[in-house]
Amino acid sequence: MGIPAQEWFKYEIPSYVGMRKKKKGKKMAQYALLEKYESIKHRFEEVEQLITDPEIISDMKRYVKLNQEYKNLEKLVIVFREFKNLVDNIDSGKEMLAEETDEELREMAREEIEMSEKLIPKKEREIKMLLVPADPEDSKNAILEIRAGTGGDEASIFAGDLFRMYSKFCETKGWRMDVTNVNEGTSGGYKEIVANIKGENVYGVMKYESGVHRVQRVPQTETQGRVHTSAATVAVLPEAEEFDIDLKESDIRKDTYCSSGPGGQSVNTTYSAIRLTHVPTGIVVTCQDQKSQLKNLAKAMIELRSRIYALEHQKYLDEISSKRKTMVSTGDRSAKIRTYNWPQGRVTDHRINLTMYNLQAIINGDIEEIIEKLMIEENAERLKEAEI
Repeated sequence: MGIPAQEWFKYEIPSYVGMRKKKKGKKMAQYALLEKYESIKHRFEEVEQLITDPEIISDMKRYVKLNQEYKNLEKLVIVFREFKNLVDNIDSGKEMLAEETDEELREMAREEIEMSEKLIPKKEREIKMLLVPADPEDSKNAILEIRAGTGGDEASIFAGDLFRMYSKFCETKGWRMDVTNVNEGTSGGYKEIVANIKGENVYGVMKYESGVHRVQRVPQTETQGRVHTSAATVAVLPEAEEFDIDLKESDIRKDTYCSSGPGGQSVNTTYSAIRLTHVPTGIVVTCQDQKSQLKNLAKAMIELRSRIYALEHQKYLDEISSKRKTMVSTGDRSAKIRTYNWPQGRVTDHRINLTMYNLQAIINGDIEEIIEKLMIEENAERLKEAEI
């Protein structure tokens, strides 16, 4: 979320549920939580003023960060306000019970208290989840890279299956996918394919797919019907914005060449393909899917920025991967995360020991349930880390 990690624990809250059995403790928990609401509300109002300041608006990097913080604080303020209303309802209901003699009004007060007390734990859980530091990259677009691994031609065919799976998933999410580089397999599929994915919270969803995906099935080239095991590696990188890194033009070597991919005569006979090399890191990116050299250059620059940015982001991933089993894939891309078993129609995600028997639906893009279960597991781990 927008607030720096070191700031979050200013807002740490005591457990409301654990103290509700004792009247005094229950009241203290309510007051402590409402105090946090006042501090967050104050910061929200402060940020609201800052994002209208012309000096802040002229500093794009700071302005974007403050805007993100504003959105995150707004969610907190709304939930906190709902919590405060529930606490106020309980207090006013108790006052009514103490003062009113009309039994009908007293019954209404008892119902109000009972209903509000039931809703308070749910609101508290919502607040806790919003207070836990999220990956600041979750809201970014993403770069998807799929490479054939062990298994020869069958690995390339499987890489093609994975790309098709993600393409269909992106369609269901309303995201746009643009292929930037393709190296086709000799018997179908891809030896390598890279694409940009743009939409809402793309990286926050797709990051769970990084790692080694393994397939067990009878290859098209197998004459004796034996099941083979092949693999493909998936990498998902957060797309870096221009202000995320300071990329010097003098550090980039640009080469142009004729595209070798599909696209017709004009693509294959003009120097429209771009290769960028970042000299300090040795990172190389290529883009050849557009007829226009300028368009290929723009796409290549996005990927180059993202790959350089990912070097720093990887340090963060390495740190959390030791704590969260859901993120082992992004901390170590050599980790086997999922197996697709064709003979049994089975898909197993090894990070959370999840097995599903709807392989055909999953390979056709229905991976929402798997990702949701990974998110639930990660949220539980994040809460445990924060000790909230």
